[in-house]
Amino acid sequence: MHVERKDDYSYEKIQQIIEVSRYYYQDGLSQMEIAKKMGLSRPTISKALKTARESGVVTIKIVDPFENTDLIKQQLKKKYGLKEVLIASQVNRDERSIVNSLGEKAAAYLDEIVTDDDVIGINWGTTMEAIADHLHESQCENIRVVQLSSVTNSEESNYSSDITAKFNHAFHTQANILPLPVIFGDSKIKSVAVQDQFVDSVIQEGYRASIALFTVGTTRPKAMLFRLGYLEEKEIRFLRENAVGDIVSHFITSNGNIADPKLDKRTVAIPLTKLKEKEYSILVAGGEPKLLAIHAALVGKYANVLIVDQLVAKKLLEL
Repeated sequence: MHVERKDDYSYEKIQQIIEVSRYYYQDGLSQMEIAKKMGLSRPTISKALKTARESGVVTIKIVDPFENTDLIKQQLKKKYGLKEVLIASQVNRDERSIVNSLGEKAAAYLDEIVTDDDVIGINWGTTMEAIADHLHESQCENIRVVQLSSVTNSEESNYSSDITAKFNHAFHTQANILPLPVIFGDSKIKSVAVQDQFVDSVIQEGYRASIALFTVGTTRPKAMLFRLGYLEEKEIRFLRENAVGDIVSHFITSNGNIADPKLDKRTVAIPLTKLKEKEYSILVAGGEPKLLAIHAALVGKYANVLIVDQLVAKKLLEL
């Protein structure tokens, strides 16, 4: 027992605290029953129990069976047909904290799987920025990095330039970017634009990537794709009603299907079917607002590796 002022507690007082604690925690007696048994007042019993906790005579450990991350991993693998699940540590429900933990976990996983001559396909957004922030300098050779979704000509930053710069530094390379709007106003113009020789070479490299690293977006009012200025208000309303989020700029329904095929034909991004062909198709996402989008992406079989936070990992098993 640790007590800062030992003079406050005589030997008899300490013994009384221990006796009260045994009756309460081991025998399951109520405070009133203990008071009658020991001939003390109920406030005295309550104070003794408080002192027992504060001084270390009694320590309380809560065992949550759902905190067994190994069990959760196995259950998620089985439910969604995944080859790997990594669960990032979580100390609270703050989105920024969760994203930071996800970034650290994903960067460490890249250290394990990246080998010489790999092509890494990347996305953009705050989660990808967190991954980029935690990258370690790689010793692998001839690594190439390519964007899986176009990012330019937008009205608001999506962290793309910062992300690619950090990937370039970590893997000693120069990322191939798609220098087009992510969503065109007309599908015919988009079809012509992607036939450009340079643009097509970037798209083909995205197809060849053995590692695809991506997250999911939401359809919340402030979702990044809604803020970038490509979509009209009526399109946003439709997506909020019919989609649960996006994967590399492709909006999907709750069962993983494309939410708006016409809009999708105007979108410059790797087809979702190509994600299924990757050796490592890594979905990095967390936070409760992304729960349904993560579930939809997994139901659609677009990822074979999931990196997620503890809370969402549990909730996925409930869906």
